Amino acid sequence: MTTNLTKTTGAPLIPLPTNTARILALAGSAVALAGTFLAWTWSQEFPGNLTVTGYPGGLQTLTLVGALLTLLFTLSGHGIKGLRWLTPGGNHSPVRLAALGTLATTGFTMGAISVVLGGLVNLEPGAWISGVGALVATVGAFALPDDAHGEGPATSTWERFRYSLKAPAPGTPKQLPGWTEILVITGVFAAGLFVFAYGIDIDSEEPQLFVGFLITAGFTFAALGKAGLPRRASQLAGKHRKVAMLAALVAAICFPFTQTNDQYALIGAQVLIFATVALGLNVVVGLAGLLDLGYVAFLGVGAYTAALVSGTASSAFDIQFPFWAAALAGAAASLLFGVIIGAPTLRLRGDYLAIVTLGFGEIFRITVLNLNGVTGPDITNGSNGVTNVPDLNIFGFDLGTQHDILGFSLTRSSNYFLLMLLFTVIVVLVFRRSAESRIGRAWVAIREDETAATAMGINGFRLKLMAFALGASLAGFAGSVQAHLGYSVTPEQYQFAGSVAPNSAFLLAAVILGGMGTIAGPLIGAALLYLIPAKLAFMQDYQLVLFGLALILLMRFKPEGLVADRRKKLEFHETDQLATPDDALSGTATGATKAGA
Repeated sequence: MTTNLTKTTGAPLIPLPTNTARILALAGSAVALAGTFLAWTWSQEFPGNLTVTGYPGGLQTLTLVGALLTLLFTLSGHGIKGLRWLTPGGNHSPVRLAALGTLATTGFTMGAISVVLGGLVNLEPGAWISGVGALVATVGAFALPDDAHGEGPATSTWERFRYSLKAPAPGTPKQLPGWTEILVITGVFAAGLFVFAYGIDIDSEEPQLFVGFLITAGFTFAALGKAGLPRRASQLAGKHRKVAMLAALVAAICFPFTQTNDQYALIGAQVLIFATVALGLNVVVGLAGLLDLGYVAFLGVGAYTAALVSGTASSAFDIQFPFWAAALAGAAASLLFGVIIGAPTLRLRGDYLAIVTLGFGEIFRITVLNLNGVTGPDITNGSNGVTNVPDLNIFGFDLGTQHDILGFSLTRSSNYFLLMLLFTVIVVLVFRRSAESRIGRAWVAIREDETAATAMGINGFRLKLMAFALGASLAGFAGSVQAHLGYSVTPEQYQFAGSVAPNSAFLLAAVILGGMGTIAGPLIGAALLYLIPAKLAFMQDYQLVLFGLALILLMRFKPEGLVADRRKKLEFHETDQLATPDDALSGTATGATKAGA
C-alpha cells in the first residue's frame, strides 16, 4: 500500500492571510532598504558617517544587506523564476530570520545613536523609515505559515531512512554543469574571505559597528541554514573535494593582500595560531574524547623551546637552530611532555583526567615562573620570560622586513600569516589523515564507549596515549611560530582561563563551539573567540560572563556546534532526524500502519 506524505503547515504566529503577509514582508523590506540611502543622523561623531544621503555607510550597509536578503527570500518563497534556488530547504523560515536580523540591526543602530549622541532627537528620517520598514517586514514574515513539510512517497524503510538523513531523492536537487558547480564553490569561499576580512577590518574603536556585524552575520547564517544553502554547498564541496580545498587555500592566501593595515594582518596570524592549536586539541577531545584542561601548556612548551634555541641574548643557551630544526624541536619537546604526562594519567577517565590535566597546565606555568635563578635554575628568566626573540629568516627570506610582490606589499605580519597558513595546512592534513585512518576510527570508538571498544580488542591506553602525544606535538609546532611572532614568551601567556586567547578554557570552547571532530569547526570557533574579545575591548570586564552565557545558549540550541558531522547531528537531534523531515512523515507512517491493520 502506497502512502503519500501530505503537505502540513503550522499556524502562523500572526493570523493574517498568506498573500497579505507576503506583501507586508516585501513592502517592509523594500522600505527598509530604501531608508539606508537616506541620512540616519546629522552628526559625524557616530562611527561610520551615517550623515550622507545616497551612499549607505557603516551600520546602514548591514541593514541594507539584511533587507535585501529578506526581499530575495520572500520572492523565492513566492516561486519567482530564477530565484527558487535560494530556498531549497524552506520557503518561510529564512524570511523570518532575515527580517528579524534586519530589525535587530536597525534597532540596535537607532539605540546606539541615541546613547552615543544623547537622545532620539539625533535620529534623521532615514533611520525611522528603515526601522518602520524592518518592523513591517518582520510582522509580515511571522504572519507567513510554517514551511510545508514532507511531500513525497513514504512506502519503504529505505525512503524513510533517506528522509531521516535529509538526503534529496534521486534527481533532486537539479544537477548543475560541472563548471557551474566549480564557480559556485569559488564564490562561496570568496564570500567567506570577504566576510572575514570585513570583520577584521572593523576598527576596535568602533565597537558599535562590530556588534552590528555580529548581529547581521548571526541572523544571516541562520537564515541561510534554514534555506538549505549551506547543505547544498557542502554537497558540492564533497563532490569536488580537491577544488574546494584549493579554493579555500587560495582564499586564505589572498587575505594578507586585502589588508592595508599591518595590525589586521597580525590579528589574522594570531587567529591562525589559535585555530591550529584548537585543531590539535580537537584530536584529543573531538576524536579520542579525552577532556584536557591544561592543553595550552603544550603550546607553551613549544614556544619556550623555540625561543631558547633562537639565539636571543636572553636565552640561557648560547645556541641558534635554523627554523626548521627549532620547529621540530618544539614539536618533539611537546610530544615528550605529552607522553610523560599521559603515561601515568591516561588510565583515568572523565573528570579525574580533567583535574590531572588542569593541574599539569598550572604546574607548567608555575615551573617556568620559578626557573629564574633565585627559586630555581636560571633557564626561563622567570616572569620576564625569554625576550627579544629574533625574526625568522628562512632560506634567505627575512620575515621581519617588508617585501613587495607583484605590486603588493607584504608586511611582517603578512609574512608570518603566510608561514602560519602553511603550518595550518600541515596540521589539517595530519588531522584528516589521522581521523580517516584505522587509528582514527579506534579513537572514535573509545570516545563513544571505551568499555565496548576494549571488549572488541582495542588497546585503549595505547591509543589514548597516541592521541595525547599527537595533539601535544601539533600544539608545540604552532608554539614555535608564536615565539617569533610575539618577540617574547612569558608564563602569563599560558593560563587556564583569562580575557586574552589562547588559553586552555578558550581552546576547549573553540572546539566545542565550532564542532568536535570536524576540521572547519575549530577553525571557525577559534576565529570567533579571538575576534570578539579583540574587537569588544570595552567589555573586557564582562567577557567571561558573556562567554559563559554564550556557551549556555549554544548548548541549549545547537549542542553539536556550529559545524557538526552527521554522527553528532543524529546524536543530538535523534528525534528530528529519525522522525522524517518533520512530524508529517511519522504521522503518515502511523496512519499507514493503522490502515494496514
